[in-house]
Amino acid sequence: MGDTRSDGDRRIGRRTLLVGGAAAAVGSAVLARAELARLWWRLPGVERPRVAGAVDFPGARWVSASPANFRRADRPDDYAVDRVVVHVTQGSRDGAVKAFRDPAHGAAAHYIVGQDGGVTQLVRELDVAFHAGNRGYNERSVGIEHEGFVDRPQDFTDAMYAASARLAAAVCLRYGIPVDREHVVGHVEVPGTDHTDPGPHWDWERYLGLVRRARTAAENEGRNPAPSPSAR
Repeated sequence: MGDTRSDGDRRIGRRTLLVGGAAAAVGSAVLARAELARLWWRLPGVERPRVAGAVDFPGARWVSASPANFRRADRPDDYAVDRVVVHVTQGSRDGAVKAFRDPAHGAAAHYIVGQDGGVTQLVRELDVAFHAGNRGYNERSVGIEHEGFVDRPQDFTDAMYAASARLAAAVCLRYGIPVDREHVVGHVEVPGTDHTDPGPHWDWERYLGLVRRARTAAENEGRNPAPSPSAR
């Protein structure tokens, strides 16, 4: 499940507050404009408009994680997204949803895929979910949880693999992420993590094959790879 350690940047940072002064000091009006355009919405009292209940993946169920478990952002404008991180909940879908809605938990993933193939979205893709236990990876990735336990291969159902592959394909297409083991990784592969998911029973060859086929199908159907405007 998502790492319970703090992301380390839940409020506006000193760099943001100093950006205007720093730009002026070096006499770079272009830099100032670029930085302010990227960061203005992080100032107190300012945020991007969002549509209540909107989802980035068609058919997903929206259940909001606690605001304590993610950070407002405007990805990919402020942070490029180039990774998908695969997790296992080590419990039920309902238990994971409850944990991610608990402000004391300190973590949440963008999505949970159930054993029945149902997809729940808890954090918008434009926001930084605290799921990987590594700030850089949090900022650059979309986290997908899977209902079950790492030591129970029977938990990874056909419906789960198929639904997760469609979801991962949509994410990869949206941000131009290559479908390979460098860019679609397990939580265990995140630097500095102490997690073991998705574990030895996760079939990477099968999963990546399904993701590639789903991405090709989406490309052939001409689906829009741009971030969903309904989520803003």
